[in-house]
Amino acid sequence: MKTLVEYLSQYAAYHRDRRNIASHFIGIPLIVLAVAVLLSRPGLALAGLWLSPATLAALLAAAFYLRLDLRFGLLMAALLGLCLWAGMALAAQGTALWLSAGLGLFVVGWVIQFVGHHYEGRKPAFVDDLMGLAIGPLFVVAEAAFLLGLRRELERAVVERAGPTRIRTGPSGA
Repeated sequence: MKTLVEYLSQYAAYHRDRRNIASHFIGIPLIVLAVAVLLSRPGLALAGLWLSPATLAALLAAAFYLRLDLRFGLLMAALLGLCLWAGMALAAQGTALWLSAGLGLFVVGWVIQFVGHHYEGRKPAFVDDLMGLAIGPLFVVAEAAFLLGLRRELERAVVERAGPTRIRTGPSGA
């Protein structure tokens, strides 16, 4: 299995335009939440927990993130827990509300993603490697940490491999 630096660097290579990165701060959380909502049915309450396909997906994702990095893994597990909570709340509603909320979040999230990739001038990372779908949420968390001045050694390693971020100002990137 690749390391955290390898995964983030590979994903970051598709995301060097700052506008694209900014779009990911909105689009990816919407998509993750949408998946949690849509996978929250069918489900059953057991010992005060809502067990559903979303629970299994979140547990598998959290295990993957924890294996890559304990600090990011713990944060990702907490964020996935919040998505599960929201998914459970919407799954308890009527089918129309649950489905329209899940599909609406999913579509809006992807539209925002593709707008960001228009600025990037490059296809999304998952087109070449489906692991990009799992790394995207971690990338957003890592980029937020970098903006807060955290994990500078990791940021340096990613930038060394993927290159610096930029803002393209015209069609030619100049």
